[in-house]
Amino acid sequence: MLLCTACLVGLQLLISCCWAFACHSTEPSPDFTLPGDYLLAGLFPLHSGCLQVRHRPEVTLCDRTGSFNEHGYHLFQAMRLGVEEINNSTTLLPNVTLGYQLYDVCSDSANVYATLSVLSLPGPRHIELQGDLLCYSPKVLAVIGPDTTNRAATTAALLSPFLMPLISYGASSETLSVKRQYPSFLRTIPNDKYQVETMVLLLQRFGWTWISLVGSSGDYGQLGVQALEKQATDQGICIAFKDIVPFSAQVGDQRMQRLMRHLAQATATVVVVFSNRPLARVFFESVVLANLTGKVWVASEAWVLSRHITGVPGIQRIGTVLGVAIQKRIVPGLKAFEEAYARADKGAPRPCHKSSCCSSNQVCRECEAFTAHTMPKLKGFSMSSAYNAYRAVYAVAHGLHQLLGCASGVCSRGRVYPWQLLEQIHKVNFLLHKDTVMFNDNGDPLSSYNIIAWDWSGPKWTFTVLGSSTWSPVQLDINETKLQWHGKDNQVPKSVCSSDCLEGHQRVVTGFHPCCFECVPCGAGTFLNKSDLYRCQPCGKEEWAPEGSQTCFPRTVVFLACQEHTSWVLLAANTLLLLLLLGTAGLFAWHLDTPVVRSAGGRLCFLMLGSLAAGSGSLYGFFGEPTRPACLLRQALFALGFTIFLSCLTVRSFQLIIIFKFSTKAPTFYRAWVQNHGAGLFVMISSAAQLLICLTWLVVWTPLPTREYQRFPHLVMLECTEANSLGFILAFLYNGLLSISAFACSYLGKDLPENYNEAKCVTFSLLFNFMSWIAFFTTASVYDGKYLPAVNMLAGLSSLSSGFGGYFLPKCYVILCRPDLNSTEHFQASIQDYTRHRGST
Repeated sequence: MLLCTACLVGLQLLISCCWAFACHSTEPSPDFTLPGDYLLAGLFPLHSGCLQVRHRPEVTLCDRTGSFNEHGYHLFQAMRLGVEEINNSTTLLPNVTLGYQLYDVCSDSANVYATLSVLSLPGPRHIELQGDLLCYSPKVLAVIGPDTTNRAATTAALLSPFLMPLISYGASSETLSVKRQYPSFLRTIPNDKYQVETMVLLLQRFGWTWISLVGSSGDYGQLGVQALEKQATDQGICIAFKDIVPFSAQVGDQRMQRLMRHLAQATATVVVVFSNRPLARVFFESVVLANLTGKVWVASEAWVLSRHITGVPGIQRIGTVLGVAIQKRIVPGLKAFEEAYARADKGAPRPCHKSSCCSSNQVCRECEAFTAHTMPKLKGFSMSSAYNAYRAVYAVAHGLHQLLGCASGVCSRGRVYPWQLLEQIHKVNFLLHKDTVMFNDNGDPLSSYNIIAWDWSGPKWTFTVLGSSTWSPVQLDINETKLQWHGKDNQVPKSVCSSDCLEGHQRVVTGFHPCCFECVPCGAGTFLNKSDLYRCQPCGKEEWAPEGSQTCFPRTVVFLACQEHTSWVLLAANTLLLLLLLGTAGLFAWHLDTPVVRSAGGRLCFLMLGSLAAGSGSLYGFFGEPTRPACLLRQALFALGFTIFLSCLTVRSFQLIIIFKFSTKAPTFYRAWVQNHGAGLFVMISSAAQLLICLTWLVVWTPLPTREYQRFPHLVMLECTEANSLGFILAFLYNGLLSISAFACSYLGKDLPENYNEAKCVTFSLLFNFMSWIAFFTTASVYDGKYLPAVNMLAGLSSLSSGFGGYFLPKCYVILCRPDLNSTEHFQASIQDYTRHRGST
């Protein structure tokens, strides 16, 4: 497969040679050739190309009047100087002479012609078809040039099958670094990849997110615009307008007028111009003609230092110009070398034979006519480019030096194949006038850029170096104080579609570009992360944020802590109640055989006091951070304890009614009640029913500690889950039924003997109990804050206190303060009065 491919390539080259060499019989100028042991080729644009209609394939005649290119001339001389220095060196390639074949590549056809000439064999002017292209030995070992990406891509594609080294001094497109397509391509100019990254960093440095983008026709401009658009978009920079200046563009033509109108209509202040020099000149002449002013123009390295552009009449009115430029390097001795060339006697130009096309594109009649006064001036941009050509020559020389084993002081001359030299060039690493020359795996140099601004403070343009960029990764170092802006007060111009939002406001895109947006505050519970300005992020479960926040805050964990004043009051009241219960139990035990204690229920009172104490003890579970034992016991224990108390209270009232009202009317029922211990049985059954409800509650709807997040955005409520369960409701309803029963029995006994009549106190205590729980549920329906457990405890404490106060306090009063009423005689007299009253009625 590779052999067939090689044959096809060779056949295409042979066919191309037929027309390329057919009309070139003119002898080249001696300035373009130099014999040597090993030859290099140089491709330089000594003349500018021109558009013309052709009816058959022909090579462009470069040596035309008025088309001389000063920039290409300096590159041409830099290579000649480099070869001369190497040949005169005693340390680099000793006893080896380098020669060269230089070509004028003013057009694409001239570039192809030069490439085919380079590949031709010594002697015969043709390219042989061979099965193994690695053994092919053309007359030239390596090629320096050409200048543009388009021409370099063509030359690299033709040279790649032969693995002939091609080192360009001006082709910067990123695509040329793809080794699968261009395995023999290297360059001494930085890759546009780094230029694009530098430009994007420059835009970000000044906050320009809304730009126009203009490129030149051809690989350099179009690929540069494509790469810049992609990287800028990835970094949040939007392209308001994009266009390409066509190769055939002329100042004032319809195409350029339309481009200027679109630029004027675009609201972007910043315009990035990624263009070659000829089309940049056409573009800025059109800008001046359209009177486009007040903008910032960001330049690519191809034209930022070009006097060809700064010389456009009226360009000083367009605004601020800044861009990236290859770091300035000087070729020592180049100016003196060119002056010596101008002074040399080169003889008269050779006449052209009538039958020839009069161009081998190795002729420059204008160059031969230079004098010391008419020679082109060597300016900064040309010097930097000339240094790249000069550096490329030295890279080839050092690679050849290694290949020939010249480190010993003597080079071993022999046949050298281009692929062998390519391997060694990739390995070079040397200092050239304090500049390190080496290549990475893609054949790119280790270089950097300067950040340049045009300055019109004097009589003519000057270039101010603001800083530099280095890689990798690409980093900018800029001194902004050196920069003079075109606006008022030297303020940095703004180029944004929408101004930045306030903190905590998300961007809601309006239209197609993410840079055009409205600002909407983030809702409560969300925040704006700086990594994503277009979407508010929800806070974590344990966090909260107010509206319009750019960060979340930890939620405050709240519960009824023991250290709070409210807790102190409730704890003191509950502790006091417990002490009263204990004191009452002791008092009743001391006076157990007295009529007051016996009428109150005797030993049943201790069960009642114990149940109230159990309920009071359960209230301590409302304080502090909820735990599993506290959640399990506090409500259930209270409900069970209060049930026992209400059961005892109910059965005590019911028993008095039976004794005084139904013992004679229903003696059978009374005897059965007494014989079967009806009072104790009722208390046991009633308490067992509540115990069953509580156990079911604890098993099925187990109260557990929980963290509640929904009620308050900034709080985490620590609480138990019992209030939301059916078990809690059933237990509460059961106690409600017992309370009603106790109230009914107490009310029926309102006409009993005075010492046994507890209707008023019990009724009051039960009514207070009802009111306490009604108040609690009413409060719970409108308030669910951190003090709701305190309200719950207060209701429970009120119920217990009212039960104790309504039933036991009057009896304690009699025992302690009215011992005269705590006598058998007094109780018998009370019963006798009740009997007489009943008899009379």
